[in-house]
Amino acid sequence: MTHATEFAPGLVIQGITPPLSLSSYKLIAFDMDSTLINIECVDEIADAAGRKAEVAAITEAAMQGVITDYKESLRQRVALLKGVTVQHMEQVFTERLRFNPGAKELITAAKAAGLTTLLVSGGFTFFADRVKAGLGIDFARSNMLEVQDGQLTGRMVDQAWGDICDGAEKRRTLLEVASLMGISPQQAIAVGDGANDLPMMGAAGLSVAYHAKPAVRAQAKVAINQGGLDRLLEVLR
Repeated sequence: MTHATEFAPGLVIQGITPPLSLSSYKLIAFDMDSTLINIECVDEIADAAGRKAEVAAITEAAMQGVITDYKESLRQRVALLKGVTVQHMEQVFTERLRFNPGAKELITAAKAAGLTTLLVSGGFTFFADRVKAGLGIDFARSNMLEVQDGQLTGRMVDQAWGDICDGAEKRRTLLEVASLMGISPQQAIAVGDGANDLPMMGAAGLSVAYHAKPAVRAQAKVAINQGGLDRLLEVLR
């Protein structure tokens, strides 16, 4: 077991010797909810149905790794969203969703260093596609909510790659993109905060935990516990 050390206040490293070179990596993959953005979208959508506490409790258990079947936990949560309007989702996007501190700076630096950027989320395309556009991310994979007559049906739509983007799918996506790029997964960075990010973090050469759950912090090579996402640039020059 490698020894974790505080590299700088609120920045913990293990198993690496900084400074590393950002340009020696070719791909950086990000989780979305609570990583690139400040909210868990599913919890905020549930607020409209008066079910935020119920849904947030399932989200928290899934992120801590207490619930191990992420797909089932997400289906349960999405079922509770039935009847919420697209208009409410627009409100969540405009009124509640914010990019986390340092997200733009880190992505700008990664792109300048020649890295491809990837968003892989257990959240929803409604938000992920806008976050991708807003941050200039190259590729995004997330879950599609089914909508009928301007309202959520409480179900998700199957996509070409599969049904639900869970931890296994995040890992598979990172490996697939690396393979298409002709690079080793060791040349990839994975950034996340919850238990469903651990599979992709384990596959990547550099794993980064951002204000993460204890189980995720414990396994990451870099843990940003205070400050913004751009603090990764203190380790990667």
